[in-house]
This record gives sequence, structure tokens and C-alpha cells, in this order.
Amino acid sequence: MVDQSAENTAASETPSHETDAATAIAAATPGGSAGFLRELWADKPAFFGMVVLLLLVFMAVFAPLLAPYDPADQSLRDRLVPPVWQEGGSWAHVLGTDHLGRDMLSRIIYGARISLVVGVAVVALAGAFGVAIGLVAGYFGGRVDAALMRFVDTLIAFPGLLLALVILAVIGPSITTVIIVLALNGWMVYARMTRGIVLSVRQLPYVDAAEMVGSRFGRVIGLHILPNLISPLLTLGILEFARIVLAEAALSFLGLGIQPPATSWGLDVASGKDYLFIAWWLVTLPGLAIAITVLAINLVASWARVTSDPQEREKRFARSVAARLRRRQHRRAAVRSPEPAE
Repeated sequence: MVDQSAENTAASETPSHETDAATAIAAATPGGSAGFLRELWADKPAFFGMVVLLLLVFMAVFAPLLAPYDPADQSLRDRLVPPVWQEGGSWAHVLGTDHLGRDMLSRIIYGARISLVVGVAVVALAGAFGVAIGLVAGYFGGRVDAALMRFVDTLIAFPGLLLALVILAVIGPSITTVIIVLALNGWMVYARMTRGIVLSVRQLPYVDAAEMVGSRFGRVIGLHILPNLISPLLTLGILEFARIVLAEAALSFLGLGIQPPATSWGLDVASGKDYLFIAWWLVTLPGLAIAITVLAINLVASWARVTSDPQEREKRFARSVAARLRRRQHRRAAVRSPEPAE
């Protein structure tokens, strides 16, 4: 009985601010999918970007079900129909039609599929090859590092878009060649970033200890070096995805990317540029699709950089705990303050 009463007395004498701090830390600590969603919701621009990206993925996957028409169907009787909110518009074509009578809503929906396929394929190919080159160069160093990095520097010296145009003009444009050309043009940035991180991690004590106990190259890379690459490569991959969307649109606009009868946002902008002053929607709508997609990707990339970086997470965690403690103290002070006499 005495021991229990002593424990109760000690608990009652515990400073309230320590209890508040513990409660705030427990409330601010993310856990599982709920913590992920809470962190995403706390960053409203990133939440908006994620919603836009999820909608684009939904459009790309279910394009045949969502599109009211085939994007290649032509009807010259319905050419240059304006959007439904403009005079002369029709609910049969909500976003209007182009100069060949093709439905703009259907073409924008199918254009999302092309942009996502090209972006994901290029990031996967360029990232895998660039990370492999950077790992080899940074881990072995010496002549291997010098030879690989001089090769990378030589390729970076060439203008990227010009090199892509030359290759596409020689080989011929198609979705496969666009993916290959953009991957060949973008793997160098992955290699340089990976090599720099590996050089810094290579000198850490736990890597030396793993090598001293006889761990092989693959085990050292997989267990001790690759985890340090997740945060920067995740951010870089998302940003490169945005660049690829713009690059594909630029190549399609120049006539060396996606070819008819396939559809692409850049191809639609190129087709509508001659009708800019009489049919503004032909250029504006696919241009807005490109701009909103790139903006959403950049917003998600900014959030991913903070979320996957331990130091940034600690700063944000400390700010959230401090804000919770301040609000709790203000509420307690408001409750304890005497009411003014009437």
C-alpha cells in the first residue's frame, strides 16, 4: 500500500509539460499507411499533386472506358466545334473537336496514357543503367572511376535535345525509339549523383567493417550503400519524370515523337497551332494538361524529398511537436484564466 501510494504521489508530481511533450510526440509520430496519409495531407500542395497524378494514372489505365470516342475517329461535319461552355458548343463534345472533327476530351485522356508510359519507361531504363554505372565508379574508384566519369562528361557535353533529334531523324520516330533516345540522353545524371553518394558513404566505418569481415561486393552494395541512395534517387526520378513528359511533348511537337494515328499532348499542340486564333482550345487544352502534370510532379517531388530525408523529417517533426505544445499550453492558459467580472 505504501509503495503504491508513493508511486501515485510521484506520478502526480510529474511536470505537466513533460506529459504534454510525450503526448505531442506520440500524436505527431507517423505510423504505417495512416502516418503516410497524414503527412501527405499536412502538405496541401503535395496532396493536390498526388491527387492529380492518381487521376492521370486512372485516366491512362481506364482510357477505353472513360473516353467517349476513339481518339482517331474523324468527322469533318463536326470539325472545330467549340467547348460546351462556349457559344456553339455541344454536350456531344464537351471539350470541343479539332480541325479533323476528333473529340478533344478523348485525345487528352489517351494522351495521358502516352505521357505516363514514356515517362515511366524512360525513368526505369535510365535510372537502372545510370545507378549501375555510378555504383561501379564510386565503389571501385581509381582508373575505373576516371574512365567511366570521363565517358559521362563527354556525353553530357552534347546538347541533349539536339542529339535526340539527330537519332530520331536517322532511325525514324516511334514510341519505342522515343523511349530509347530519351533514356540514352538521361542516364548520366543518375550516374553522377550515385557516384557522388557512393564516394561519401564508401568511407564510413560500417562499410569498412563489412569489408573487413569478408562481405562481398554485392552484399556491401545492397545492404550498406543502396539504402543511402533511396531518398536522393526518389526525388531525382520524380523530377526526371517531369522532364521526360516535357521532352516527349517537345519531340512530338517537332514531328519526331509520337506519330499519328496515335495521340500525344505535344502532337495535339502541333496540330492546333495553325488554328490558334480561331480555335484556341486546340492548343490551350493539351497545353494545360502538360502544365498541370508537370506542376503536380514537381509538388510531389518536393514533398518526397522532405519525407525521405531523415534530417528534414526530424526538423519537420520538431516543428510539429512544438506547434502542438504551444496550442495545448494556450488552451490550458485560457481555461485557467479567471473570467472578467460583470
